[in-house]
Formats: sequence, C-alpha cells, structure tokens
Amino acid sequence: MKHGPLALIDASTPIIATVVRDQTYEKMLSNISEVQAREGLVLAIGCEGDTDLDQVAHKVLYVPDVPAIYSPVPISVLLQLLAYYTAKKKGCSIDKPKNLAKSVTVD
Repeated sequence: MKHGPLALIDASTPIIATVVRDQTYEKMLSNISEVQAREGLVLAIGCEGDTDLDQVAHKVLYVPDVPAIYSPVPISVLLQLLAYYTAKKKGCSIDKPKNLAKSVTVD
C-alpha cells in the first residue's frame, strides 16, 4: 500500500481488504486506516467475531472463523460471489467475459 497505490486513493476509490487474524492483522488494520485517511471506501472481509474491523471499515462482510491457514477457502468463495453478483448487476457477460484469452475459452 505504500507510495503508488496510496497516491491513487480518493473518495471514489473502493477498496476490498481481506483481514484475518494472523501475523498480518495489525498491518492490515493500519493499511485500512491509511485508506480511510484519504477518504477511500473500504469493504473489509473478516472473520466472524472480529469487532475491531467494524471500527475501521465502512462495511464488513464476515466469513466463518477458521484457523488462519484455512482462511483463503471461505474468503475465496465470498470473493467469487462478490465478483459474480457485481458483474451481473453491471450487465456483464458472466459466462463469456470480455477480452478473455482465446486459449482459455476454447476446449
């Protein structure tokens, strides 16, 4: 988040932050605070029962509290659903994404 990315943040910049209770937890809270200081909008994804996250993010989506090593699984599912419903709401083609390499789409 240092330097370049922080310079791009303003009130029209939505940020999605995944925050789990591991060795990166305090740093993620600090990064979210830096985004808030620049008026960026923060959607945080955190584990159930995390009350600290409510204090720094605009909106929090919760996943089940699992050991940190397994946290990518529920977070990935939530992010996939977020991408799906965002694309659907924007009217994007979900089954045939624009500009996807032909080698990926051909059987």
